[in-house]
Amino acid sequence: MFRDRKVVVVLPAYNAALTLEKTYAEIPFDIVDEVVLVDDHSSDNTSDLAKRIGIRHVIRHEKNKGYGGNQKTCYAKALELNADVVVMLHPDYQYTPLLIHSMVAIIANDLYPVVFGSRILGKGALKGGMPMYKYIANRFLTLSQNILMNQKLSEYHTGFRAFSGEVLKSLDFTHNSDDFIFDNQMIAQVFAKGFEIGEITCPTKYFEEASSINFRRSSIYGLGVLGVSFRYMLHKAGLAKWKLLA
Repeated sequence: MFRDRKVVVVLPAYNAALTLEKTYAEIPFDIVDEVVLVDDHSSDNTSDLAKRIGIRHVIRHEKNKGYGGNQKTCYAKALELNADVVVMLHPDYQYTPLLIHSMVAIIANDLYPVVFGSRILGKGALKGGMPMYKYIANRFLTLSQNILMNQKLSEYHTGFRAFSGEVLKSLDFTHNSDDFIFDNQMIAQVFAKGFEIGEITCPTKYFEEASSINFRRSSIYGLGVLGVSFRYMLHKAGLAKWKLLA
């Protein structure tokens, strides 16, 4: 609990056995009430390890549903547990759970209803080993999205996010994509509902065991991100209706 708010951390996992224990060990249980891990049909022992280290809520998909499909299960379970604050953290140890205190405090003190851990604020991304081509792509996409969506985020592509329960309940995320574009569709929904997003500087780590997508998938993702931003712009301008934002 933090200021009488129930805090639930959700871990969308896929083949995370090599990094899960290290990630879990840094979760601040002085304020975190529950942890939910959703294993998207991993080929390693992610689920067994999660249970062994003490995670109470472990859900394993019988087939791979994709990154977005994984998060849908995560958020649905968090809301079922009556979470007031939900923190989505990748269990690949790219992002430090030590920032959960700060992210939860911002929401619980009613400063922002959504908080992102940004790799771009400061020099965390390149210092942590983000490949230069990914950094350049991130900056280009973020600039384009800020222009199209009339916002000023430092990045749209972090895997470290916190939401108030109120925000999650108001978003129709179940109809979003099951792929990586899910994250950006959620951002569009957050802004369409009139919520603001706060950001804090987040160091990051890139190493062999950390999750990543290849160049082809990254390119498809980039085009999808721009598509989401264009559709948001048209929807807000009243030129075309988008059901996801209704």
